[in-house]
Amino acid sequence: MLSLNLLPPSNVILSKPSNRHRINGSLLDRNRAQSVRNQVNGFSPAAPICRIPESRSDFGRFPVLPLGKFSRFPSQKAGAAASGAPQESSPDGEIEAPKSGMNKKLAIVFGLWYFQNIVFNIYNKKVLNIFPYPWLLASFQLFCGSVWMLMLWSSKLQPCPKIDKSFIIALLGPALFHTVGHISACVSFSKVAVSFTHVIKSAEPVFTVIFSSLIGDSYPLKVWLSILPIVFGCSLAAVTEVSFNFGGLWGAMISNVGFVLRNVYSKKSLHRFKEVNGLNLYGWITILSLFYLFPVAVFVEGSQWVAGYHKAVASVNPSTFYLWVLVSGIFYHLYNQSSYEALDDISPLTFSVGNTMKRVVVIIASVLVFRNPVRPLNALGSAIAIFGTFLYSQATAKKPKVEGAEKKE
Repeated sequence: MLSLNLLPPSNVILSKPSNRHRINGSLLDRNRAQSVRNQVNGFSPAAPICRIPESRSDFGRFPVLPLGKFSRFPSQKAGAAASGAPQESSPDGEIEAPKSGMNKKLAIVFGLWYFQNIVFNIYNKKVLNIFPYPWLLASFQLFCGSVWMLMLWSSKLQPCPKIDKSFIIALLGPALFHTVGHISACVSFSKVAVSFTHVIKSAEPVFTVIFSSLIGDSYPLKVWLSILPIVFGCSLAAVTEVSFNFGGLWGAMISNVGFVLRNVYSKKSLHRFKEVNGLNLYGWITILSLFYLFPVAVFVEGSQWVAGYHKAVASVNPSTFYLWVLVSGIFYHLYNQSSYEALDDISPLTFSVGNTMKRVVVIIASVLVFRNPVRPLNALGSAIAIFGTFLYSQATAKKPKVEGAEKKE
């Protein structure tokens, strides 16, 4: 006890030892631990008892990890951050290594999506030029998609979803609007140039904002401003279009309304069926749309099909005509399938930008293939409309992030 009186006065408070934070002695450097014990046993006044090392790096070598978190050490995270490599955050907050080969996969999916869309638009227009009966052609395209999905499900290449009566009932509305959108676009393709139809269809965001606002959704000012160049560009392209036709214009506009209502209605009626992925959902929509469309197609133009067929095979070789029809039907489904596969792997913003660029590629390809005359003002209007679509995708993509930040605050 005499040795304690030799210590200089201090404000150190001695407390009862606690086992709450026990230090494993085997982790400490043996020489440093022995030095501390010698100082304590010798009661050296020059060396304070329980001296804390100046550097805490010895303790920092052993990271304290939460229970079950052994996949990443701080040194590994710091090394990854210092290297500048892209990192992703997991739901637990850990940094995950970038997925190898993802860029190649997306390049392949986007390449197939664009290629299949170009092939569909070219051969769809070729068929309609010699067989101007869009109702039958649209029905055949839905038939090809239905057969394709049934083959995927029966061969187990695509898991068949478990559905019930409630799912079919919930799908009736979206399938009806999908039917309206598809047949209206096909009618537009039969009346005007492919490039003009796609320019008008780029105005789909305008109808999205309008109809979503009617059911209670709100959009910031920048979203409303982004649709102004779309409206202006489409108007300029319409008044300067060489192949302008009111039937083609209204067909493309109604197609926009149909697809927008399909998307809006799907959010309301299909939110309970999240276990059905996008491709399976599209497959069932295709099957129901076929049952919607074909009876109406027979009623609208069924009496003209036989005469139209003989006229078509008289202008081209019958095998060529069959090939064109078959290619348009198969590639109609394939490009939609590729778009759903792309949407599963990328963000909605990237998909929107990719969809905008897809229209640019299709317009250029159709102009080159069919040699449609394009006036300077028509090209300017098309460019303004597509640029407005790009601005819209940028504005709407930032909206969820702002809301998420407000909720955190």
